[in-house]
Amino acid sequence: MDTHSTPPATVPGTRPRVMVLFGGRSGEHAISCATAAGVLRAIDRERWDPVPVGITRQGQWVVAADDPAAWEIIDGRLPEVEASHADVVLPMATHAREVQVLTPGEVPSALGAVDVVMPLIHGPFGEDGTLQGMLEMSDVRYVGAGVLASAVGMDKHYMKVVCESEGLAVAPYVVVRPGAWERERDALLARITELGLPLFVKPARAGSSLGISKVDDLADLDAAIVAAREHDPKVLVEQGVAGREIECAVLGGHGGDRPRASLPGEIVVRDTNRAFYDFDAKYLGEGDVELSCPAELPAHVVAAVQDVAVRTFEALSSEGLSRVDVFVTPDEHVIVNEINTMPGFTPFSMYPRMWQESGLGYAELIDELLTLALERPTGLR
Repeated sequence: MDTHSTPPATVPGTRPRVMVLFGGRSGEHAISCATAAGVLRAIDRERWDPVPVGITRQGQWVVAADDPAAWEIIDGRLPEVEASHADVVLPMATHAREVQVLTPGEVPSALGAVDVVMPLIHGPFGEDGTLQGMLEMSDVRYVGAGVLASAVGMDKHYMKVVCESEGLAVAPYVVVRPGAWERERDALLARITELGLPLFVKPARAGSSLGISKVDDLADLDAAIVAAREHDPKVLVEQGVAGREIECAVLGGHGGDRPRASLPGEIVVRDTNRAFYDFDAKYLGEGDVELSCPAELPAHVVAAVQDVAVRTFEALSSEGLSRVDVFVTPDEHVIVNEINTMPGFTPFSMYPRMWQESGLGYAELIDELLTLALERPTGLR
């Protein structure tokens, strides 16, 4: 697969400086750290000058260690960005590029100019458009989807609304808004009952399968809603879909070209005690799942999955990268499950694995994403 040459840095004759930003306030903090570990280990330092910056669970931006081993998940240990006495502060004007380090009682010091931010933050306050809006305010280029696509992609409810409006199939669902379960329980229960069993109950705006429950008996619905509300006051109740869980990686195009789709992959849960591909299976239970890539699908189904993935990416006006998860039913219908605008990005995550199988290696994929970000104009587009 063709990749493009590295665009010039802010300072001629130097490598473009990349703020590798990770951590954050969501429940996916540790996964973000693990993603950063993979990027810091693989990034081509002859082409790029990485500047690691972490965000603590409380939202403080700090200078982080440029040491991949410090951010990996090892033997079940979940890494975490620790607080510091010094804060990292982005430029607050469109003409500025200098990132400052502020220490109480001391003169501000410069971390240096940054050409592009790689925001490897999953979940709320990072993948939902809030961080993207902050970067847009200062005309800072960054990898990945913009404000609207990030916000819509993060909210599974509105993602479905947009996809349906573009003629893409989604699983039937009921939204339980904050307070509605207490006010309108009987009406909601009647609508949910019509969906049939099994049901999947999900936080509307969370990732990594956090807070998701499979419900085979309506008696368990209350507990499932409570579990989902621990991550988001807005809950989605979905009809279970009988089909294979297939994923497809999408990469933005250059110069107005259409997005590109990888060969699809498949998640196969081998542990019979797991009802679905949950958080532990994804990140802690290495022997419980099989990641089949490329998925064993007929050529016409592969083409259909790729088409739906690209159309989903375009429906949300996404940019840079996204992983589109679908169901392929026994009669070969492709149903959109969700889109992840900042998917897991460790070397072993499905997004880079699918591109590896499609001819684009991990380090080359990082190059491609940074190049796309630097090519993209700032402001309205």
